[in-house]
Amino acid sequence: MSNWKNILISPAATIRDAVRTIDSGQLQLALIVDSGGILLGTVSDGDVRRAILHGISLDAPASEIMNPAPTVATHNDDRNTILTVLQAKQLRRIPIVDDARRVVGLESLDELVRHPIRDNVVVLLAGGLGTRLRPLTNDTPKPMLTVGGKPLLEIIILNFIECGFRRFYISVNFKAEIIENYFGDGSKWNIDIQYIHEGEKLGTAGPLGLLPNRPTHPMIVMNGDLLTKVDFDLLLNFHSAHHAQATMCVREYDFQVPYGVVKLDSHRLVAIEEKPVQRFFVNAGIYVFEPDVLDLIRPNSRLDMPSLFEELIQKQMETTVFPIREYWLDIGHQSDLEQAHGDFKNLFQ
Repeated sequence: MSNWKNILISPAATIRDAVRTIDSGQLQLALIVDSGGILLGTVSDGDVRRAILHGISLDAPASEIMNPAPTVATHNDDRNTILTVLQAKQLRRIPIVDDARRVVGLESLDELVRHPIRDNVVVLLAGGLGTRLRPLTNDTPKPMLTVGGKPLLEIIILNFIECGFRRFYISVNFKAEIIENYFGDGSKWNIDIQYIHEGEKLGTAGPLGLLPNRPTHPMIVMNGDLLTKVDFDLLLNFHSAHHAQATMCVREYDFQVPYGVVKLDSHRLVAIEEKPVQRFFVNAGIYVFEPDVLDLIRPNSRLDMPSLFEELIQKQMETTVFPIREYWLDIGHQSDLEQAHGDFKNLFQ
């Protein structure tokens, strides 16, 4: 929800201040936060009315009537989880907080049930050769392989449409005509689709240098071979709340060493850890960029996402990571495609 910052008030605010905040918008809620944005409590219209009934002065501190332990959701909670909490507790809205309990957004039942139309551009990277999936990709672009009876790229686009996105660019190269003939201009889905034609392979970031128009809002860029239930609303909220220029979605990856790992002190053996599990965060192939990031991408020049982020870091531009805990599958091998067929029945229907 874009106007959640308007309902933040300080601990020094009076009940009268809280009433003005509640009445000035449509959210019917005020959030009391400290100087660091950490949520201390909430004040609702009902809290104010109960205070009036108990004879509490409107000039008293709003903190006297706040709910100090309100129900909250975290920035990692997906749309369905938040909706379930709202419905179970019969709430109309819920603050979204980060790990430090700083307010980063607010979701309402009405908006979760009905998505607003978004102006954000979505760029889908669908120009790869899919060599690891041959022979399936000898004559078919990898994003057009079917999962659950639909091309993977269509599933991706339908997920975005469900979240209110209507403006798409698809970067194409190998067998581009198959993708263009299937999706056309997007009118079949009541969306706008334009195509970025890579004359040669430009990497995962290079196609952004061919966008015909500079977006006016943060843009989502996503590989066209991913099957995921990532909540794109939460992703954009996270990106904006952290004032980031670029956000990379990451996925936790566990790797078990198949041997006993020895620890040494010079020539001395000091410990043995049997088959330890190493945990890493890996690039999940989904990104959010501010329009200014396009200034770093030269048209028709090859550039991969790691190199782009390295330049952003070198220039000390704000870069953040959004951890994906929802379902996510990179379809790179035939075994992944087989898994996708099974997962689709349980998660996407």
